[in-house]
Amino acid sequence: MTKLITAFALFVITLLSAQGQQPTESKAVGKFEQGMGKAFGLWGEGKNTEASDLFERIAAAETENWLPNYYVALVNTTSAFGTKDKEKVNLLLSKAQTALDVEMIKDQNNAELYVMQAMINTAWIVYDPMTNGQKLSGPTIEIYNKALAIAPNNPRVVFSKAEFEIGGAKFWGQDTKPMCAQINKAIELFATFKPETAFSPKWGLDRALEAQKNCK
Repeated sequence: MTKLITAFALFVITLLSAQGQQPTESKAVGKFEQGMGKAFGLWGEGKNTEASDLFERIAAAETENWLPNYYVALVNTTSAFGTKDKEKVNLLLSKAQTALDVEMIKDQNNAELYVMQAMINTAWIVYDPMTNGQKLSGPTIEIYNKALAIAPNNPRVVFSKAEFEIGGAKFWGQDTKPMCAQINKAIELFATFKPETAFSPKWGLDRALEAQKNCK
C-alpha cells in the first residue's frame, strides 16, 4: 500500500504541472476565461484554497458549465492526497464530493466526472487503506468501467483505471502486465486526444510516462 501512496503523491505533482498550463492572457477575452485563468494561476502558485474558492464562485455564475465544479473537486482531492490530518481530509474530500455531485446530477454521461469520482474514492483509500480499501476498491473499479464504456478512447480513463488496478495488483502480489499494456495504450491515446475547450482536462501524460517506466 506504501507503493500506492507514493504513486499518487507523484501523480499529484505531475498533475499540477500539466493542468496548470492554461491560457491566462491571450485567450482570456470574457469573464469566464479571465476567472478560470486566474484560478489556474492561483492553483499553480500553490494557493489551493484561494483557487478552490474562485472556482466555486465561477461555478455559481456558470451553472451550465461543468468545468468549474470539476476543478473544485480536483483541487480539493489533490490537496487531500498531501495530508494525513483527519479533519483536513474530511473537509477537503467533502468539498470535492459536494461539487462533483452537483455536476453528476446534471450529467451521467461524462467520463471525466466518473474519473473524478474514482479519484475521490482513491484519496479515501490512500488516507485510510485498512478502513476504506475493501469498502471502496470494488465500487471504484465499477466507476472506471462506467467511464470506459462512455469514453473508451479517453486517455485519462484508460490510464487512471490501469494505475488504480496496478496499485491493487501490487498489494496482492498479482501480475501487472495487463495493466501495463493499458498504460501503453493510454500514452498512445494522449498523442491524439484533443480537449474540447482550452480549460477541459488534459492532465495525465506525465504520470502515465512515469508509470510506464515503473512497468519496465
